[in-house]
Amino acid sequence: MDQKLEGTPEATLKLDGRKVIRGEVTNNWGTRLQWKVSRDGKEIATVAAGLDPAFEFPDKAKGKYEVVLQQFKYLNYKKDKDGNYSESKYLDISKPVSYTL
Repeated sequence: MDQKLEGTPEATLKLDGRKVIRGEVTNNWGTRLQWKVSRDGKEIATVAAGLDPAFEFPDKAKGKYEVVLQQFKYLNYKKDKDGNYSESKYLDISKPVSYTL
């Protein structure tokens, strides 16, 4: 059975202090959702988004933080020599939100 990835998933993020709240994911493919967190332009973490629509990154180091919601787009099981998917990947499905500490 092939997975059909119809439409493009999309969600809207809202910032409440340091807490990020996501709206409903439209065109949800049913694959893994994750939060990608960057500080001062460098990715510092990816955290499973799961069913909880709210997320607050616990790091309190000074800097500019950016958070975006991503969803896994499965194409096949092909992996590179390091065991990472070479064709399947995570796609940003929201506009990033940012805050500064």
